[in-house]
Amino acid sequence: MSEIVYPPVIKAAQGLFKALNIKFRLEGTERIPRTGGAVLVSNHVSYLDFIFAGLAAHPAGRLVRFMAKKEIFDNRIAGPLMRGMHHIPVDRNAGAASYKAALTALKSGEIIGVFAEATISRSFTVKEIKSGAVRMAVAADVPLIPITLWGPQRMWTKGRKRRLLQRGVPVTILVGEPMYPKRGDNYDQVTADLHAQLSELLEKAQREYPELPAGADRWWQPAYLGGTAPTPEQAEELDRKELEARKNRGTEG
Repeated sequence: MSEIVYPPVIKAAQGLFKALNIKFRLEGTERIPRTGGAVLVSNHVSYLDFIFAGLAAHPAGRLVRFMAKKEIFDNRIAGPLMRGMHHIPVDRNAGAASYKAALTALKSGEIIGVFAEATISRSFTVKEIKSGAVRMAVAADVPLIPITLWGPQRMWTKGRKRRLLQRGVPVTILVGEPMYPKRGDNYDQVTADLHAQLSELLEKAQREYPELPAGADRWWQPAYLGGTAPTPEQAEELDRKELEARKNRGTEG
């Protein structure tokens, strides 16, 4: 597979990270396989998570092909980059095609990146996840690797202004123990186990984060740690209202 776009994009991102003095903490990267397929499952706290989740695979010399909503590929700027990096568009009205494309890539030895929560978590805890990532790993006979991100929400997340150029933001990337689901397993139970491991990794990242917010900046801290982010229940209600409003706009237009 030709890699004309991905390497230069990585170099540009690394140059920006250095210029902004982003302070990375990466742990568990040795768990990313150096060869063969794998499903990388990440939590979702920001619009920048594709960039940071992909960094988890760089020490192993791997590139991650992310599954992302089709709307990103329709963007005149992001679209050509996403296609050039061989990411996989997900059309909610034609999900079978994206699933098939991901399986083909996995079986050819690629790492596929999945945000199993589907949308950004406003509560900064792990939302409910579906069993799709587990089923994909089983179908391709590849490991399932959980990772968590913490820190990118400070730069650009749902409902907040972009602060892309702020300097010195710590970013934590933790890679968990690989899981090896097999045919005949209870997929709901494996998904619950995956959710538990993601939640445990995320709490570790949050509790060990080198900075604590104060005053108005407490918005990026989860409620259970004393922040002012919505609780999971409040976040669910906000998501419901947003979805309802989107459907109404579609009906009107």
